Amino acid sequence: MSAPPAEPLAPPAASGAPVRRRPRGRTTLIITAAALLGISGGAAVGYGVQAERAPTPLAALSQPGLGYPAKPLAADRAPAPLPAAQDRQVRTDGDLRKLLIDRPKGAKKTLTDVLGSGDGWETIGQYAENYYEEPHFMFQSLADAGLRRVASASWRQGEYRETFVQLVQYRSGDRLGAAEQFDDQMMCMPWDKEGSGSSGDAIKGSREGRYFLYPVEREAGFLPSYQARALAVRGDIMFDINIFDTVPISKKDIRTLAERQLERL
Repeated sequence: MSAPPAEPLAPPAASGAPVRRRPRGRTTLIITAAALLGISGGAAVGYGVQAERAPTPLAALSQPGLGYPAKPLAADRAPAPLPAAQDRQVRTDGDLRKLLIDRPKGAKKTLTDVLGSGDGWETIGQYAENYYEEPHFMFQSLADAGLRRVASASWRQGEYRETFVQLVQYRSGDRLGAAEQFDDQMMCMPWDKEGSGSSGDAIKGSREGRYFLYPVEREAGFLPSYQARALAVRGDIMFDINIFDTVPISKKDIRTLAERQLERL
């Protein structure tokens, strides 16, 4: 009996037929999750081991005792307080007007004190109004910076020369206020011809104080205008000295006033 005929083989799939592929990214996701689980588990085990350990004692102090006495010193052993003449804070917390330099001999006090109300004091509003283009904005800025008070003096010599002196004090302990205002004012000073720095000269005895001679200003129908200015900081006080005249002002004139004012502070 003959064998049954073999079933025909299925034809091979055409090369263009769609083929089901393995989803991509699943293996990468599994490996990433395993890595994160391993890191988290390792951190937890590490914290647990560290928590079970006894604390490590700190190293002994280098000095045998404290740097200050456990009990107050006896009255006969306690250091005496500084005299008022040497305590700068006592001097600057008093009447600030007493620290203004005296008028030179022969100088006359101006009849109308354009800086303030005539008693040697300027309010923050007057100070902002006299020296800034945007007084309302500057009033708020100066108050926020801790401006405490401004003492001023002015006098006239000859027919046209006028001198104005201001002590601008910031609140106790806020020395940055005076230093920051000094830096702001320095940005407005004349620069040298090369533009590499300020053309002012150093005030003797001051680390950053400078004095300046401005270029002359001329306008048709008016006398020429000359100006000299000195700025410096001592503690929480910035002093600002200005001289105006119709003839040239010597460096000696502004330098002398600046050095005298620095000594008073």
